[in-house]
Amino acid sequence: MNMAKRDFKFDKRAGKYDDHFEGRLSRRFYELLYRYTDLRSGDKVLDVGCGTGTILKTFRELEKIEGHGIDVEPEMLSVARRKCPDMDIRECSCEDTPYDESYFDTLTACMAYHHFPDKDAFEKEALRILKPKGKLYIADPAFPHLIRKTLNFLCRNINGEFFSSEEIRSRFERQGFRYIGEQKDRYARLVIFEKP
Repeated sequence: MNMAKRDFKFDKRAGKYDDHFEGRLSRRFYELLYRYTDLRSGDKVLDVGCGTGTILKTFRELEKIEGHGIDVEPEMLSVARRKCPDMDIRECSCEDTPYDESYFDTLTACMAYHHFPDKDAFEKEALRILKPKGKLYIADPAFPHLIRKTLNFLCRNINGEFFSSEEIRSRFERQGFRYIGEQKDRYARLVIFEKP
């Protein structure tokens, strides 16, 4: 994410995010990740747009992972660091991370992909830092066509753009990812890719 361009004032809501409307709304997306993310003990996992660290904390409870999180909102990261004190939580852009090539087994982006201002750069960076056979999980809303187009029109000046499943698949396949599949639960969608 562009460090200079923040949206929706997430920092001001960091302390109450998990129990507020947005946190409750996100739980359906979290559940898809918990159910379908293929984690093994020792996996290196990066949550891109990690927010308050809820996903990483739960992943650690499910499996003994090496957890990493990045976000651009300092107060959200403060909450994440308290929640995940033994994990690597950093303030940085999703387009230009400090990680070595082929470092991670798993990347997740939950309710974050639509916020990324340079999605092409994120897609390339995800391919760079994932190991061969590493998995990428994009959890983002599955809005009907008309709602998606309306939201994109309204949100274009506040750094948000929603895509259909076909558009997400096309974007990541163009970068070299292999499409694995998709899971849905009402408005929540999880699109799964693998680095060849």
